[in-house]
Amino acid sequence: MILICYDGSEDAKAAIDRAARLMPGREAIVLTVWETFTDALARTGAVFGAGGAGLDAEEIDRLAEEAAKETSREGAERASAAGLSARPATRARHGTMAAAILAEGDAIDAEAIVLGTRGLTGVRSMLLGSVSHAVVQHADRPVLVAPSEKVAELRAGHRPS
Repeated sequence: MILICYDGSEDAKAAIDRAARLMPGREAIVLTVWETFTDALARTGAVFGAGGAGLDAEEIDRLAEEAAKETSREGAERASAAGLSARPATRARHGTMAAAILAEGDAIDAEAIVLGTRGLTGVRSMLLGSVSHAVVQHADRPVLVAPSEKVAELRAGHRPS
């Protein structure tokens, strides 16, 4: 069983396609991680004051989870069309994105974790962090990080000497 992380981005689509080429016919869980409203507030430090009194956190969470389920279904359909035996899954994020991915990998005893990369470099990478980097650094199983075609093309012209 492989775990494929999917958020609908071109990078995530490339990761599915690469996994299907490298591991055809394998069973796969296509995971979309979502964040609860209260966790998002805590992470961002957002404050709504009196204007936020009418917000329904449970409804916001329900909508976020449903959106994640739809995204995961989309990814599982793509993976199945590419030749994997895939099913969708979602997980609520309560810490870092990498922690949620690693926890799902543990829960399903994944043989490998597959994810895309945003291709950030320099200051942007340092400021925004890197989910793929954190997963690679903390995983106890193989991790495949697949760049999108656009990122791969950019990197091909800028290899270190």
